[in-house]
Parts: sequence; structure tokens; C-alpha cells
Amino acid sequence: MSDTQFRHGKKRFYDNSKFPRGFAKSGDFTLAEEEILMLYGDTMAGLESGELSPENSEEKHFVKVIENPGKAKTKLERVWLKYTQLARGRKRFHTLNGRNKPDASEDYSDDAVLEED
Repeated sequence: MSDTQFRHGKKRFYDNSKFPRGFAKSGDFTLAEEEILMLYGDTMAGLESGELSPENSEEKHFVKVIENPGKAKTKLERVWLKYTQLARGRKRFHTLNGRNKPDASEDYSDDAVLEED
């Protein structure tokens, strides 16, 4: 990631409330994405909250991407959008049984199989 003008954060970025075991161990991020979040996450969070002001063209574009996610071009921007969606969005929960009950009119008895013979 040395080909970027984006500033490193003053400290490593962690989100212990949503990802207590780390970003990569959550199963949602790759090791490379985890490294991006840890190195640049502090700066990205500061830019998003308004605590930091953008200093170069990449950071200015990042601020625009926060307002309009469809403009994301770089890996940094896409990883931050993925993080914000997972950390702040609704967590999907899949159950093994559904809410819908089978129709009472359907006959699942052995009689139905015998009638076909």
C-alpha cells in the first residue's frame, strides 16, 4: 500500500465492540483488508467524522465516497465501505427452520403414495 498518498493513522484501528477477535478472524475480512483497516482506519474514521480534514486528492475523494458510495474506486474506499456496512448495518441471521407452515390441504400421508401405484 506504499503507492497511496493516504495518511497512516496515528494509532492502529480496532473495533472491539463489533469485531472483538479482530477483523480477519470475524470471517468477514481477508488478511489484506484487515491490514488496511488497522493501518488507515484511524485516519478514515477521523475523515468520516470530520475530526480530520483531507490533506490530498485521495483523502478528498474518500470524503466524497462517504457521501456517495457508488464512486468508490480504490481498495481503501471499498474496504471502509465494507467495514461500515458490517459494523453499522443489520447483521443477517439465518435460521434452520422457517416461519411458514405447510398447507393443511397438502397430504403427506402414506395413502397418497399408495394411490399413485
